[in-house]
Amino acid sequence: MKFDLVVIGSGPGGYVAAIRAAQLGMKTAIIEREHLGGICLNWGCIPTKALLRSAEVYDLMRHAGEFGLAADSVRFDAKAVVQRSRGVSQRLNKGVAGLLKKNGVTIIWGEATLTAPGKVLVSAPSRPARSPQASVPSQALGAGEYTADHLIVATGARPRVLPGLEPDGENIWTYFEAMVPERIPQSLLVVGSGAIGVEFASFYSSMGAKVTIVEVLDQILPVEDAEIAAAARKQFEKRGMTILTSAKVVTVKKSEDGGLVASVERAGRSEEISAEKIIVAVGVQGNIEGLGLEGLGVKLERGCVVADELGRTNVAGLYAIGDVAGAPMLAHKAEYEGIVCVEAIAGLKAYGLDREKIPGCTYSHPQIASVGLTEAKALAAGHALKIGRFPFAANGKAIALGEDNGMVKTIFDAKTGKLLGAHMVGAEVTELIHGFVVAMGLETTEEELMRAVFPHPTLSEAMHESVLSAYGRAIHV
Repeated sequence: MKFDLVVIGSGPGGYVAAIRAAQLGMKTAIIEREHLGGICLNWGCIPTKALLRSAEVYDLMRHAGEFGLAADSVRFDAKAVVQRSRGVSQRLNKGVAGLLKKNGVTIIWGEATLTAPGKVLVSAPSRPARSPQASVPSQALGAGEYTADHLIVATGARPRVLPGLEPDGENIWTYFEAMVPERIPQSLLVVGSGAIGVEFASFYSSMGAKVTIVEVLDQILPVEDAEIAAAARKQFEKRGMTILTSAKVVTVKKSEDGGLVASVERAGRSEEISAEKIIVAVGVQGNIEGLGLEGLGVKLERGCVVADELGRTNVAGLYAIGDVAGAPMLAHKAEYEGIVCVEAIAGLKAYGLDREKIPGCTYSHPQIASVGLTEAKALAAGHALKIGRFPFAANGKAIALGEDNGMVKTIFDAKTGKLLGAHMVGAEVTELIHGFVVAMGLETTEEELMRAVFPHPTLSEAMHESVLSAYGRAIHV
């Protein structure tokens, strides 16, 4: 069967690319082996936010007295919390199937192997879907050989495994197991403090587990601005987490009580940490195996497919987008790449991805959000800086919410007034960061930001005050 475009993988990048291609009149197919929506929808972005929402509500109920309310005998049902999370994923999984059908995208169910330029062989899936809710759409085609003028690889990524910390599904978890616990462990060791590690640490800590984070670098949330990361760390520790930086898990062994004992090295010394479970959250690696990429001579680097700003690989007619095409491994980056790639194929004017304008969000308690350069990177790039800061402790809405621990930090080029970066920690900052993303995209000046009228009372006022602070004009601090 011949198509104009075949997309391999139905995660955020893949299904968005397929829908956009269909909108542009291309005969389009998408190949999936496990679950529509990919890891993000089924085992990542979406179900983790459902878990974190349950933890947030539970946390609020336990502190009802602070709001003049009474909530006695507050408890949770771990099984019900997980079921809600899985239900959210199932709903969106079906939503993706509906969108593909609505746009006339053909679904091909199976595993893809590229046999020649423009040719892909699809075989039956070699393993069952991890998610029992993932069902094969009734209209899906199956095994066979398919051809296309253009092929997009959007196969995503999987958890990175460390030697000696190989997941066993019982005591040592990846995010797959961490998302569906039968019960909340009494103690938990999280290896890695990026967004995935911090989000799970936050969830389990809120649900009552004694959580320890081990990070090999000297800063948690390594990609974030150091000042913001330090503020987040202070709040995590205040909420009961133990955080060890510049530390490394050397060995793990089982204890007599059936738990685990990890030997951790830091500052030239070794200490033992006992934990019922361990979550390994040290990043992800691209799914490049078994696709036949090497046979076609596709250039690979550090476990990912090398592609340019329009998704083009070194093989004509073959493209790569999303996690499999390298960092930053974020769903919204994959979606943007998918649209740009398809529009370029269609001959439209395409705008390549500006990686400095991709926002990053961590949905822990407190939340962290950022876009652009950190202070350290801005200085390293040779900019003279004007930096503004505004604390949530001086924001009326934050105080009313009972969420006055947080801050907004803005970084400007002192000579031009260009907004170089914005960094936040605190309540709902993941819903605020887009304001600075739009401002950077429009090349908004510091003067325009200062003249903008922000609604009162809102958390967004802290954004305005931070800009004013950078130029010595803050009012409320």
